[in-house]
Amino acid sequence: MTHPHHILIVDDHREIRDALVKYLEKNGMRATSAADALAMDAAMKVGQFDLIVLDVMMPGEDGLSVCRRLRAKGDTPILMLTALGDETDRIVGLEVGADDYLPKPFNPRELLARIKAILRRSDRAEVAGGKFAGHKLAFDRWVLDTDRRTLIDADGAEVPLTTAEFRLLTVFLERPRFVLSREQLLDLTSGRAAPVFDRTIDNQISRLRRKIEADPTKPKLIATVWGGGYSFAADVKEIG
Repeated sequence: MTHPHHILIVDDHREIRDALVKYLEKNGMRATSAADALAMDAAMKVGQFDLIVLDVMMPGEDGLSVCRRLRAKGDTPILMLTALGDETDRIVGLEVGADDYLPKPFNPRELLARIKAILRRSDRAEVAGGKFAGHKLAFDRWVLDTDRRTLIDADGAEVPLTTAEFRLLTVFLERPRFVLSREQLLDLTSGRAAPVFDRTIDNQISRLRRKIEADPTKPKLIATVWGGGYSFAADVKEIG
């Protein structure tokens, strides 16, 4: 039996929270609401959520700070609600790890469609690994265990990867020395087209570089191709 997805709605406007809870439950999902970051933290201690709908403008800790904090700890998908026409909030939201955004006021049907699209990508990510699923891959001074989604260095120390980092790294390992544009990387990792201002891939690459590069300020494994995108510059060997 398939369990309904559980959505956490974090917004300081009670009317919006109540309306969204009712709408999502009417469309076959579970929904819980929280008025601010403190209430969200309390809800997350006792419940498990498949996606968080997070408003940017809230009293206390704002949505951008909350998104940054959540993304540092895990990979629960986040859809941010931003003020209409406030492009800065949208850009920053994507930079700190949001999966998508929707400006207020919004049509509940569009919100539901975006939630379903994010969940489809998230569900596919659970079986990510591509043609190397179930194998170990050696590159530079690292070994990637695709079953455990863990990097192992030359000394045997393990470095865990988030789902987004694992997905991005496997895309590179499947295509060493190919130049991949930001749009191609976003499509391969998330299954969506990139808006003009989308910096999601750049920020994911920055986080991945901090884990695999000897000097992230002078990257040698994930090379930037000016005007083109990125290229994985190491040979990849399947070892198990």
